[in-house]
Amino acid sequence: MKYIRRLSVLAVALGLALVACSNASSGGGGGGGSTGSAPANSANGAPGVSASEIRFAALGTNSNNPLGTCVLDCYAQGVKAYFAYQNSKGGVFGRKLVLSKLVDDQLGQNKQGALQIITANDTFATFSAPQLATGWPDLAKAGIPNYADPYFPADMAGKDSAYSTVGMNCIECTSRTYPYAAQLLGAKKIAALGYGVSENSKQCVNSVVATTKLYAAQTGQSVVYSNNSLPFGLPNGIGPEVSAMKRAGAQAIMLCIDLNGAKTVATELQRQGVSNAKLVMPNTYDKDFLAKAGNLFDGDIVGTPFVPFEANPKGSGLADFLSWVPKTGGKLTDYAMYGWVSADLAYQGIKAVGPSFTRSSVIAATNKLTDYDAGGLVVPVDWSRQHQAPTQSDPITHGPKLECFAFLKVVSGSKLQIVGGTNDKPFACWETAKRNWYQPVPTSFGS
Repeated sequence: MKYIRRLSVLAVALGLALVACSNASSGGGGGGGSTGSAPANSANGAPGVSASEIRFAALGTNSNNPLGTCVLDCYAQGVKAYFAYQNSKGGVFGRKLVLSKLVDDQLGQNKQGALQIITANDTFATFSAPQLATGWPDLAKAGIPNYADPYFPADMAGKDSAYSTVGMNCIECTSRTYPYAAQLLGAKKIAALGYGVSENSKQCVNSVVATTKLYAAQTGQSVVYSNNSLPFGLPNGIGPEVSAMKRAGAQAIMLCIDLNGAKTVATELQRQGVSNAKLVMPNTYDKDFLAKAGNLFDGDIVGTPFVPFEANPKGSGLADFLSWVPKTGGKLTDYAMYGWVSADLAYQGIKAVGPSFTRSSVIAATNKLTDYDAGGLVVPVDWSRQHQAPTQSDPITHGPKLECFAFLKVVSGSKLQIVGGTNDKPFACWETAKRNWYQPVPTSFGS
């Protein structure tokens, strides 16, 4: 589903409005414990590194968030929980991992926040959870490792020090996740909705249309309505569009919009008495949001690019995540998961170098991780080649080996049930090298 999460759609819209060591692979996560005591007087000269600590900054959006959702704070909760988990086992090379600085970019001041971190030069690396990533080029120029979520293609492409939880992806390329989600709903007639001010959102709608046409002979599906020019926030409602989808007989509606937009669509469907059309929402893995909506989303499909919390945690890092986030005072949210995965990648990069690590050596070591999955929490990323986005004509060179997503159906309000995959193998996966239509393989990663 192209990982068009709530903020990656919003970011472009807001941007337009506001700014008119070896070659061995590593799965990361899990295992570990202390990697040994640090030598005496081993501050090693790297910024933010002392003989006892490695200090990190976090940069992202708290205040002025138009979605009203938890972003930077929840992301930082995941980072802190992971650090506490590793510190309980001795940290890394005898040093404690510390999130020492939290910078709120107030939505439109990400560049200023990045420059603040660069000028202070008292932290080793940065964790990022912004709505606009205008400071990322500055962090890259300064050679500061930047572990981030969500995913901003324009600000990440080609920067070997910038990492997201999913690598680089092609939003406009075809994706078998769309027709498969419709298939899970028993739907043949497809609709797609996106924002006109967001290039990501428009490309997402275009991908739904192109994918449905590509596999129509095998799936029997067709696009009966699409609109990629909706105003952000749906200020005038969505009545005419829902009426049009109702007349067209749409059975599955692919949403390339944010949570609040999804609620507006669902409310209008209910108001017009449309019960046979279900939503497919890659941005709505938010139990608080679903709970507040009552039964509004019952029967709809949500998705995640990480192991959902409903999965069997055996064999992955999920059990540690589910334990340590509440233990450290955090909430179990999607952003906490992204923070946990980002923190693990930072840890694995440092661990791969040895006690005398520097920013540049950690970046180089991280970019030799060819099968990174955060202990089975995410689809494997090859950081030796996934700093560039794949393309429709060449999905292999820079693309993931597997095209995967975890699908869940909303039942009884905020309860979610894994569909497509299983509790033990929650991801539905296709081989990227095989572009034909076939049923996905339930898959899990990690040990």
